[in-house]
Amino acid sequence: MSNQSLVGKSALVTGGARRIGRGIALALAEAGADVAITFRTSQAEAVDTARKVESFGRRALAVECDVRSEVSVRAAVTATMSRFGRLDLLVNNAAVFESAPLDSLTLEQWDAVFETNARGPFLMAREALGHLRSVEGRIVNIGSLGGMKAWAGHTHYCASKAALHMLTQAMAKAFAPEVSVNCVAPGWIELDGDPSGPAKHFAAKTPMRRNGHVEDVAQAVLFFAEGPHFVTGQVLAVDGGLGL
Repeated sequence: MSNQSLVGKSALVTGGARRIGRGIALALAEAGADVAITFRTSQAEAVDTARKVESFGRRALAVECDVRSEVSVRAAVTATMSRFGRLDLLVNNAAVFESAPLDSLTLEQWDAVFETNARGPFLMAREALGHLRSVEGRIVNIGSLGGMKAWAGHTHYCASKAALHMLTQAMAKAFAPEVSVNCVAPGWIELDGDPSGPAKHFAAKTPMRRNGHVEDVAQAVLFFAEGPHFVTGQVLAVDGGLGL
């Protein structure tokens, strides 16, 4: 695929200020796309990521957005359209991760995770759908290996990501044929280059003998962004075989 395969197109990446979201935003910019990112509390990081997008010669936008809020989501999509005039790709990356024992999990904890991880992508997709349909655009959701495999210490997170995987497939059927919808499901991704503690444990269990990197996730998103529009409803594990 060409490094400039997304020239003339624009993308919106939720939670794009740092970590995996930042990596996705920069990969899309390097491929030629103008990129809007949303942030909730990481304003300084969002500004830095936007500047990096611009260093690739692309237009950038950093917009504050709470993906749990209809009003906030609507404002973010409106701002993106005002800046770029079109929307070709929505990447639903914003998420929360929490560890908690199931037998003491509170309703507030359960709802907080689902509000961001499942309701957020639904709201963003619903708001962006009309713009995406007009250009035969695409949606890529960021799921998790935890949505495929049960992790007892992260039950509410796993359940929310499983819901997102099913939402991906339902949207793929509902939004076809104009919009393709797919999901990237990362396994253990090393952030901040830390190979210690649990990271070593997961690397030893992974057939590829290493943990994932942000770039691995970003490249998988690019596959769905640049590849055949005919591919839809897929959940792609990016885990080095950890889930096998």
